[in-house]
Amino acid sequence: MAKYIIKRVLLAVVTVFIICAITFFLMHAVPGGPFNKEKALSEATIAALNERYNLDKPIVQQFLLYLNNLLHGDFGVSLKNGREIGAIIGESFPISARLGVSAMLVALFFGTVFGSTAALMRNRLPDRLIVFFSTLFTAVPSFILATLLLLVFCIKLQWIPVWSADSQNYVLPIVALSAYPMAYITRLSKTSMLDALSQDYIRTARAKGVSKFKLIFKHALRNSLIPVITYAGPQIAYIITGSMVIETIFTIGGLGSKFVSAIYNRDYTMIMATTIFLASLMVIANLICDLLYKAVDPRIKLD
Repeated sequence: MAKYIIKRVLLAVVTVFIICAITFFLMHAVPGGPFNKEKALSEATIAALNERYNLDKPIVQQFLLYLNNLLHGDFGVSLKNGREIGAIIGESFPISARLGVSAMLVALFFGTVFGSTAALMRNRLPDRLIVFFSTLFTAVPSFILATLLLLVFCIKLQWIPVWSADSQNYVLPIVALSAYPMAYITRLSKTSMLDALSQDYIRTARAKGVSKFKLIFKHALRNSLIPVITYAGPQIAYIITGSMVIETIFTIGGLGSKFVSAIYNRDYTMIMATTIFLASLMVIANLICDLLYKAVDPRIKLD
């Protein structure tokens, strides 16, 4: 186990480095720069700014300087407002994390329940309804659903206040963000549950007189969770930092909206920081999922 974890951690470091290098060089290959504005600055001003942020140096040297600062935990400062990027992430990430984790927990719980119910009541009315709605939510983009929820419940019915600094209501953003993963997990859970129920050990347990409740929740459900865990790992990291559209629609000032703003403003340091942050979350989530396999199914060996 320890050898496996060390190997995965080293692989994670290499993965993050490759992502960092690709993002850095592609970002600097795009024409233009962070100081290009509608109101043009003087050449002397642009030259001074480039010198201040080491943008006048060769691209390879810039990359090495950035890596050196990154190894010391320094993400740099925003090229647009001069604020420490660590502080920006520190104040915006908790908002995205609260929204993303809540949405993923909702998706996991209801997706597993609906998928298991559909498998246990196959070809009956509950199964048909669950399949219909899961297909519908899979097909509807999250920004369309978010706009409809905002229009109906906030503007027309006025049941839920619009999200603001004073009224931080996460109900509608969570519903909009969790709809697609919940639908996908529902379909995944149904397939996995049907496969688990057809295994020999289930038939053996049923023949021995094991209760239906114990048969489903201790044997079938536990083994059907492995595909769900595989999907949930990277999805948790993605949904936390990839909710930029939902955050923009509901005017939530999370990390996603900061990332969109950084791309629009060509804020190199902010783009790099958020990309590395997302990549690190993805790698950590995948590692945790691999370790959870062993907890869910002791037969799995990690080599």
